[in-house]
Amino acid sequence: MRSKLSSGLKPVAFVLLLIVLWDLAIRVFHVPPYQIPAPMEVVRTLWTDWPELLSQAVPTTEATLAGFALSAAFGIPAAMLIASSKTVEDYVYPLLVFSQSIPKVAIAPLFVVWFGFGMEPKVLITSVITFFPLLVNSIAGARSVDVDRLELAKSLGASRWQSFTKITFPSSLPFIFAGLNMAAVLSILGAIVGEFVGAQAGLGVLILQYNSNLDIASVYSLLVVLAAMGLTMHFSMRYLERRFCFWAQRSRESAATEIV
Repeated sequence: MRSKLSSGLKPVAFVLLLIVLWDLAIRVFHVPPYQIPAPMEVVRTLWTDWPELLSQAVPTTEATLAGFALSAAFGIPAAMLIASSKTVEDYVYPLLVFSQSIPKVAIAPLFVVWFGFGMEPKVLITSVITFFPLLVNSIAGARSVDVDRLELAKSLGASRWQSFTKITFPSSLPFIFAGLNMAAVLSILGAIVGEFVGAQAGLGVLILQYNSNLDIASVYSLLVVLAAMGLTMHFSMRYLERRFCFWAQRSRESAATEIV
């Protein structure tokens, strides 16, 4: 417990140090507030504008979670299929790689044209941005399985489905959660990009409004909210990883103990 508390306090202390240095740099170099606001000004803005920030965070959070869930629903099965079939890999994977070379900002307006200014384009943009990192990590996980274990299961009469559910998929879970963790953070970026392109509400819309009004303190307050959302998504994935991949966590801890 003491070790976990100490590890949790270290990033908090580092953030506080950065805030102190931020405030000190503004005072020493006389940075004008329309360029970089003081930390207390950002805190004051958060305190006064929190009802509006909270209400605008709801549609952004909905788009983030929906897009993340959509990419996970398609990305993980697609990765397992590509890893298990050479034919599918030869035909499908190059197309997926090609699609990732297209800038998402360039195709985002097309989703608005096709689906309007509602929730659908934001969800689709989020899923497109988060799909490929999750896919690549999941494929790496499926291919990292020890071949000897699969051969042993086959020699004992296990079917392909039994080998997949008992060996391949559980062994891939650490890689899958690594991809989920990356996708969870990127999903917020996808939702904001969707709101930049075309939306009626959300934190992305507020960022555009504050930028046009040169309300820099409010922009920084929005960045704090987005950072908090990203941390929440990250630690949620870490919790689920510890819950469902506890055996991998113990293996890493044992390896670290042996190294020390």
